[in-house]
Amino acid sequence: MTSYIQTKLEAFKKERENRGRLLISCPDQPGIVAAVSNFLFHYKANIIESSQYSTNPEGGTFFIRIEFECPSLNTLQDELKEEFQPLADQFSMAWTLTCVSELKKLALFVSKEPHCLREILWEWQSGDLMAEIALVVSNHEEARDIVEDLGIPFYYIPASKENRADVEHQQIQLLKEFEVDVIILARYMQILTSTFVSEFPHQIINIHHSFLPAFVGARPYHRAYQRGVKLIGATSHYVTDDLDEGPIIEQDIMRVDHRDHVEDLKKIGRNIERSVLARAVKWHLEDRIIVHDNKTIVF
Repeated sequence: MTSYIQTKLEAFKKERENRGRLLISCPDQPGIVAAVSNFLFHYKANIIESSQYSTNPEGGTFFIRIEFECPSLNTLQDELKEEFQPLADQFSMAWTLTCVSELKKLALFVSKEPHCLREILWEWQSGDLMAEIALVVSNHEEARDIVEDLGIPFYYIPASKENRADVEHQQIQLLKEFEVDVIILARYMQILTSTFVSEFPHQIINIHHSFLPAFVGARPYHRAYQRGVKLIGATSHYVTDDLDEGPIIEQDIMRVDHRDHVEDLKKIGRNIERSVLARAVKWHLEDRIIVHDNKTIVF
């Protein structure tokens, strides 16, 4: 990591050392917001941002994201979590409380095409993605110079169907060694096994080069061209055991026409892929996403 990036990250952590985020989902019922607000008030916390949503005001599921400032949050974090649990039990909440100054650690997985990797690295360098990039893993050597020029560890692990178990074992060991919080598949063109996925539930973000659920799997641009589509897109989603069917985080599209051949579609699509993946990663880092019924609520 360069000193410039390190300085920006340290400044961000310092400015937000008392900033916290609370994500909650629970059965919808009266009194949730009041109870949570009173709890935070008890600790002299000031709510600076709050967003909420209910699937159905009568008997549905309620979701809320709260960002707050709390004096001495770093030292109070464990106490807040312990004291919040009885309230969470009362309302049957699934919840997470995070300190903004504790930056998430990313691992980037990439194959030959570097455009999504470059976008994430650029957003990180410019200060739009506040995280620590712990390492980059690839089954090709092409991205090594891009990564190592920024002082980020690069691991080349050749992958094939024949050695998949050994490869994933190496990858999992690395991810645990670096204490990685989220894995970004930046056009990593290998299918992960259920063993790998189960180690990191809702922690693996993929970019698929089609507007899902259309053209699941390989060669979506070729199939889009054969089908004569008038729109192409990209989808970022959490990875599950079902190929390209995990909870969708973000999507975008662009118009095409009969004059666009496969290479044209790929060129247009690369721009969509980069921006869609970057937004999805940013929202995950900012604790804006709650997964519910194989869908996402994005605040």
